[in-house]
Amino acid sequence: MSDMNNTLEDIHTSGCLGEKAEIFGSGKGNVSGSSSPSLIPLHASLQPPNAQPSKTAVCKGNRKSEEGEETVLTDPFPNPFPERIPSTVSSLVSDCLLPWTKSGATQVIKVYNEDNTSRAVEVPTDITARDICQLFVMKNHCIDDHSWTLFEHLSHLGIERTIEDHESVMEVLSGWGMDTESRLYFRKNYAKYEFFNKPLDFFPDDMVSLSSETNGIMDHSQLIQTFLNSSTCPEIHGHLHAKEQGRKSWKKFYFVLRRSGLYFSNKGTSKEPRHLQFIAEFSDGDVYTLLSAKKIHGAPTDYGFCVKSTKRGSPRDLKLLCADDEQTRTCWVTAMRLFKYGLQLYQNFIQPHQKQKASPMRSISENSLVAMDFSGHKSRVIENPSEALSVAVEEGLSWRRKSCHRLSSHGSPSTSQSPMSNIALHMAQPWFHSKLSRDEAHRLITQQGLIDGVFLLRDSQSNPKTFVLSLCHTQRIKHFQILPVDDEGDLFYSLDDGHTRFTDLIQLVEFYQLNRGVLPCKLKHHCARITL
Repeated sequence: MSDMNNTLEDIHTSGCLGEKAEIFGSGKGNVSGSSSPSLIPLHASLQPPNAQPSKTAVCKGNRKSEEGEETVLTDPFPNPFPERIPSTVSSLVSDCLLPWTKSGATQVIKVYNEDNTSRAVEVPTDITARDICQLFVMKNHCIDDHSWTLFEHLSHLGIERTIEDHESVMEVLSGWGMDTESRLYFRKNYAKYEFFNKPLDFFPDDMVSLSSETNGIMDHSQLIQTFLNSSTCPEIHGHLHAKEQGRKSWKKFYFVLRRSGLYFSNKGTSKEPRHLQFIAEFSDGDVYTLLSAKKIHGAPTDYGFCVKSTKRGSPRDLKLLCADDEQTRTCWVTAMRLFKYGLQLYQNFIQPHQKQKASPMRSISENSLVAMDFSGHKSRVIENPSEALSVAVEEGLSWRRKSCHRLSSHGSPSTSQSPMSNIALHMAQPWFHSKLSRDEAHRLITQQGLIDGVFLLRDSQSNPKTFVLSLCHTQRIKHFQILPVDDEGDLFYSLDDGHTRFTDLIQLVEFYQLNRGVLPCKLKHHCARITL
């Protein structure tokens, strides 16, 4: 990514806007037009007056998987409650603080979470979506992994979208009608910037056309550069279902997405200008996903999305579209976001990481901290980061086994495999969602991002004595049953019919976070719910 960062520093975006024509009307589309407005600059968050740098020590280690995945930062000393952190270090894990303004212009807004509980807060009128997320991260003492996101939810239209980090929240609220039921939601979205890390997963070869100068050869970073660089002309194309204006029926057409806007062909798959009819452009519109495409809009599938003008909120003004699968919808929606915001999205993506590198996160005394091994007769310094991580994990498991033994020794003759102690351990974990149905698990994972490794554990609805691991892989959600194994009175848990056994669900999750095993991918991001 470092080479990609250096290459993209000097890239600026611009675009062309096509002439407007009514969808499926008699007018012909035009691919020429004028340039788009300049990019919105990033909002600079200000720290509170008299803010003092904290001296709390925070130690981080590096880990790189053996399967060639991105290097991730992880704490070498596992936190038993990863979604909760002490208030004394909350300012360190946040990359910016709630902005304070001297003008005193404030407004009260209400924000909801997945459980539809809400919290009203007074914020400055110039606050951005990223600032709102930082505010709730600090107030709820959450770990800031840059996946917390603000969503615009329009219930009366049945649509929802991610509010980009740089967007003004008050501008979003100003577009709401007085008699409409609209809400702001605060929750995780792991897929928000994942296309910068794995663009080839988001843009299938059969849907992307590139300028001739690339000769059809495209690698990891060049694919994104074509969207951010105005000198190249990427194009998304493919078949979509569209709802004809003024009718209830849906019809399949061949669509083309360019910098100038979205078009459909009125003659098969022809891309000739005389056959392309203009539908929408993005300077005054946003792309939304349909929450219940089949039920509310009568779409042929549930993979619906739409383009909504910022000036009009009537259902008649929505450009309703529907894809045949999730990957196709994700490709179209991601490309529309890139065409509208361009380099601004990349700046939003790298800004938190740049602030973390620039801020003094370590105290002077912490620079001397090293990983130590005390298992032998003589202590030694561990220089290999991978070995340091494995030792830390093993020490955590050893500590947990001793804790289980202490818990089970009070009133129970069994050892660490006491069922009550196992239940007490996993019930407190943020990835465990207890009595969650299959459909609810599917909805929660979809909301928080359909990328590889997003997971949760829940009670089985069909068998009360078992558990289920719900995992996302290749934008599909799969469910794996965790079966209890009784071995001479000792209780274990297994995903592979007893070949690999774990004394509790925490050990199972930690193992599959480091090893793929029988799963299609490792467990990476857990679905978390918080109470505002």
